[in-house]
Amino acid sequence: MSAPGRIRVIGGSLRNSRIEVPDLPGLRPTPDRVRETLFNWLQPMLEGARCLDLYAGTGALGIEALSRGAAAVTFVEREPRLVAALKANLARLKVVAEVRGDDAARWLRNGAQPYDLVLLDPPFALDAWAETAKALEDGGWLAPRAWIYVEAPRGAAFALPDTWLPHRQGHAGEVDYALYRRTPADPLS
Repeated sequence: MSAPGRIRVIGGSLRNSRIEVPDLPGLRPTPDRVRETLFNWLQPMLEGARCLDLYAGTGALGIEALSRGAAAVTFVEREPRLVAALKANLARLKVVAEVRGDDAARWLRNGAQPYDLVLLDPPFALDAWAETAKALEDGGWLAPRAWIYVEAPRGAAFALPDTWLPHRQGHAGEVDYALYRRTPADPLS
């Protein structure tokens, strides 16, 4: 499925701003309604958060986080045309953020810095949820009580770390989405 054109920022300081979306096969930006639901769930804990938009695509999730008060977002995307479009959108919106043009799995092998919120929405064809979740958990990428958003095909089955507790979930069309809260493995943490 292609998604050419524009999508809008739902809320916050950039509300109603448009994000240009390249026409690329397999690109499926998170729909407005799902983004609105997710960020309504996250609003109380978003102010000042450090966020990681892994498999960023259009960057819609990370841009929404910045618009709603996140202190910083790191975008990781391997497709050069999406990286260029994301940088252009951020410049046009006058938003400063780190954009890394790299494969997510390779990037996660670098030195970790913990994030308060991770947006995990890989291309569905990659089937990368379990592997990426394990890399995030084992690699020190998550703050002790981080929030993790996961978007996947409806009914997809994959293993997530035991420390990720479901907080809220929903579905829209052929997509399931869920917000998890990380709990420390050590109950004394």
